[in-house]
Amino acid sequence: MLNNAKKYSQMIKTEALRLGFMACGISKADFLEEEAPRLENWLSQNYHGEMNYMENHFDKRLDPRLLVEDSKSVISLTLNYFTTHQQVDISAPKISKYAYGLDYHTVIKEKLQELMYFINENIGEVGGRCFVDSAPVMDKAWAQKSGLGWRGKNSNLISKEAGSFFFLAELIIDLELAYDTPFTTDHCGTCTRCIDACPTDAIVAPYIVDGSKCISYLTIELKNEIPTEFKGKMENWMFGCDICQDVCPWNRFSTQHQEPAFEPALELLQLKKEELIEITEDVFKQIFKKSAVKRTKFNGFKRNIDFLQQT
Repeated sequence: MLNNAKKYSQMIKTEALRLGFMACGISKADFLEEEAPRLENWLSQNYHGEMNYMENHFDKRLDPRLLVEDSKSVISLTLNYFTTHQQVDISAPKISKYAYGLDYHTVIKEKLQELMYFINENIGEVGGRCFVDSAPVMDKAWAQKSGLGWRGKNSNLISKEAGSFFFLAELIIDLELAYDTPFTTDHCGTCTRCIDACPTDAIVAPYIVDGSKCISYLTIELKNEIPTEFKGKMENWMFGCDICQDVCPWNRFSTQHQEPAFEPALELLQLKKEELIEITEDVFKQIFKKSAVKRTKFNGFKRNIDFLQQT
């Protein structure tokens, strides 16, 4: 049985890399004991802001066996999205790198489904579910448990080989596999660049982020008006924010992604400041119809741009 577990694990990892994933690690589906008090404290401080869904399914968040029946293994995957492409007009409101191409939810879900199909075709009938940032799964905790990296002071998962510009995803399945060694070493040392660089002071302590102050939250998750206390502090970001990753020394190891679906649309990169300020709903739908940016809807997108003009 152990030999089979090792063989199956290697088969899955090889196929994951063939599908374009950057790395694959596997951990035992079990209760995340260390995460329970951490999550409880984070929620009690209201660091989740208006993300009320973070309060839901507390038990399932900590135990995948409650989320996926008979689950035995969590397969954690990373997919690189780093790019050297930039918006042409440096004065234009900025979009986070991860949203330059097609919506990552769609791209990754297709790859996960292909991996699940491979498992069923080559190993046997295996039950499970695919997860891409849309269910109560603590992806960073599982990725760390699967040996893929450590959580930096900005709370992002960091890889020694690749930095942090990558997506996380999971397959939770009912097949026992060979499990990787958790990543327990912290390689941030005394560095505080991410904390020092955050313009809204969202990193309230090393490894603790007040989500309600994060520019990504303010421009995407927040549905109401952006509080006036953040005027002049948004650093011209209109969708997401890359500051804490851009300043991280480990991202000197980031390399250009090889995923065609993440190639930026030229019309997006070439948008001038004036065009964004005056953008209409029709133009918004045309340019961002297959982008993660559409998540803000036109009204949220316009709210963000208008807010930046007030500062």
